[in-house]
Amino acid sequence: MVSRIAMASFILGIALFLEIKGNSLSPDVHLPHLYVVIGTTYVLSLVFHFLQSFHKSVSLNIYVQAICDMALVAGLVYATGGIRSIYAVFYALVIIYSVLFLGRRGGLLIASGSSIVLGLLFNLEYYDVIRPMYGAEFLDYPFTAGYVFTRLCIYILLFYVIALVASFVVEREKAARTLLAEKETAFDQLDQLHRSIIESVDTGIMTLNMRGRIKSFNAAATKITGFLAGEVENRHISEIFPDYQEKMQRWLEEGSRRRGFEMIISGEAQMKKILGCSVSPLLDARQERMGDIVIFQDVTAIKDMEEAVERSRRMAFIGEMAAGLAHEMRNPLASISGSIQLLRKGLALNETDRRLMDIIIRGKDQLDNFMRDFLVLAKPVAGARERFDVREVFDEVVESLKMTPDWHPRIDVRTKYTAENTVFVNRKEVRQIVWNLLMNAVQAMPEGGALEIETKPARMGQDDYLLIRIVDSGCGIEENELEKIFEPFYTNKDKGTGLGLAVVSKIVERYRGRIDVDSIGGRGSTFTLWLPQSEEE
Repeated sequence: MVSRIAMASFILGIALFLEIKGNSLSPDVHLPHLYVVIGTTYVLSLVFHFLQSFHKSVSLNIYVQAICDMALVAGLVYATGGIRSIYAVFYALVIIYSVLFLGRRGGLLIASGSSIVLGLLFNLEYYDVIRPMYGAEFLDYPFTAGYVFTRLCIYILLFYVIALVASFVVEREKAARTLLAEKETAFDQLDQLHRSIIESVDTGIMTLNMRGRIKSFNAAATKITGFLAGEVENRHISEIFPDYQEKMQRWLEEGSRRRGFEMIISGEAQMKKILGCSVSPLLDARQERMGDIVIFQDVTAIKDMEEAVERSRRMAFIGEMAAGLAHEMRNPLASISGSIQLLRKGLALNETDRRLMDIIIRGKDQLDNFMRDFLVLAKPVAGARERFDVREVFDEVVESLKMTPDWHPRIDVRTKYTAENTVFVNRKEVRQIVWNLLMNAVQAMPEGGALEIETKPARMGQDDYLLIRIVDSGCGIEENELEKIFEPFYTNKDKGTGLGLAVVSKIVERYRGRIDVDSIGGRGSTFTLWLPQSEEE
């Protein structure tokens, strides 16, 4: 309807131009009749607009408009010279839009109707039933029957050829559209399958473009790293994985075919995770590289397991020595202690001899303590569990530490306890843990400082734990020593045995807890451990 109005307006412009020029350019055009045809076109367009509001059938509306257009074109041909008119080609437009909406059958029907209307017009004109609106110089009909018949046959042939060609094109277009829809459906299904596979695997998968920006991030990657896909898309890989570029460059320089490497990230609750990564080129259909595919898994548990196995191997070796060593050392120590006690009772000793005997007894006690820690580390025996408030142990240990030579009066003890501080463990073992950790903190502050003790509830898996945090402002631990402090016999103290933190780690591990350390050289240390509150083994 819009195209019809635009065409009528164009013809109206031509008519006005001819009228201004005095109709000398085209004497075959009868302007009053042409104005009637144009006006009728405007009125019918308005009628068609309201018709589609009353009747929603597209086919009926197209048939009505096509029939009216055949009559309008006939009027236009009559007003512009009859058989001389060039506007008979407008029937082709009517046939084409009929094919588009009504298909081949509708197009052939309109082609037949157009042929009949145009043939009727030419015959009425030839037999002088109607007289064309010619100029004054055309008084007699100048065309023979053969010319009229030939011209009409050409138009009819043209109409049917246009109907057939247009229907062929439309049918091919519909077939192509159907095929495209099927391909799109198949592609959508394939894409959905691809996405389902990528999202279902428990391995992190992300793709990078040539500039190192993240283009996709599956559900497993979100679960492993804690980053949502929307948060990381289009961000550079170094923003999410700071070690990626360095690790990748090192492996490329080494010429590794697998390109497998490990990197550390900070996951949920700032807990460090170790990722095992593998990188492969992302190729397009022409086998040209368009980016990288990074596949990674959380291997933190595996690394912890490997470390646990290594510790167990060392503990097994120590355990083999422990029984014989303890027997060989404790018996002589008992004999020495008993002999010294008898000598002190039976002899009148001067001050120097008494002091020497005290030194011997203190040395024996130190050896006893060493052997006790050694046995706990090598062959731990679980003590009876009980439920108690851990604050009592902290208060007792702090009071005992104040009596030791390592205590400094300027050490400021600050406590921040939660409302519920009960744990379900062995009291003596917890006292040993607290003593070792607080003693290390005190020895790290020879000139005094702040010692903070904090407790709060925590969850590990499905169980309830008490989180204990001990913070000192002492000398701290160098980064290259952090991985070794829980190893047996590792110490940087002149008088240390290197068993204190190893014993702590062993006891906590037996309770299925966890101990972490965060320290910077010269800035103090923070030890965080989790002790169970549940009575489940």
